[in-house]
Amino acid sequence: MLNLKNWHEFFKVLIRAGYVHPSLITSETAILYTYALWLIGKRDFHVEAFALREMMAQWFFMPSLTRRYTGSPETRMEQDLTFLRGLSTADEFIRTLQEQIAAVLTRDYWEVTLPNELATAAAQSTSQSAFYATLCLLDAPVLYSKMSVRELLNPSVHAPKPALERHHLFPRQYLKKIGIQDRHDINQVANYTLVEWKENIDISDRPPADYAPALEGRFTPAELIRMYELHGLPAQWYRMPYTDFLTERRKRMAAIIRKGFERLQTGEHY
Repeated sequence: MLNLKNWHEFFKVLIRAGYVHPSLITSETAILYTYALWLIGKRDFHVEAFALREMMAQWFFMPSLTRRYTGSPETRMEQDLTFLRGLSTADEFIRTLQEQIAAVLTRDYWEVTLPNELATAAAQSTSQSAFYATLCLLDAPVLYSKMSVRELLNPSVHAPKPALERHHLFPRQYLKKIGIQDRHDINQVANYTLVEWKENIDISDRPPADYAPALEGRFTPAELIRMYELHGLPAQWYRMPYTDFLTERRKRMAAIIRKGFERLQTGEHY
């Protein structure tokens, strides 16, 4: 466990899962318990390195999204270890973890539970972090940018100001002007996106129907379709009533997270 070679090799699991920047990590416990399972897979079951990384990336994504190791993490981990008792082969190890993932990430979870969990204004939201990780997995561009989320979240780039900032799609002051005063409504996860900081300054508190069409002019119709799909935004989202926008975007964000995880399972590229 304390071997730095193992620890650094394990870090590739987090990157493979899309969690490329420390800001996306919402549970250090999920890291430690996934590392323990990674070591068990490597040393006790002799899982081939590539297959182990792919499997554990899927595993890390699941507890990071669902808060599996929040509350009573030791009890939950003990149960996870129980599932491995009596197993002896690499195939059995992988199949058992896949079965546990399937038991948690059901159709109802993707279509009902996750959209409801996205109805939050929490500053540290596991579903929001999973959405940003998914944007990295799918090599999505930053909204209204030619650069990718993965490129601009690169932790090796150090600058006085972060390359990306969370931005209200419907700015705070604009919402207050149209009568939406509650901070919980204003700061919904579905009202946030990552933008390059210059755009964040330029957008300021302008209505989305004012700033978005101008930014759309930078891109071809095909680029806009892909960008909006990946960011969970319907066409002309900026003309929608705010509450309708939140409901629709939550569904789309959940669908994109699901798509990203399924691509992680299959190993395909977007």
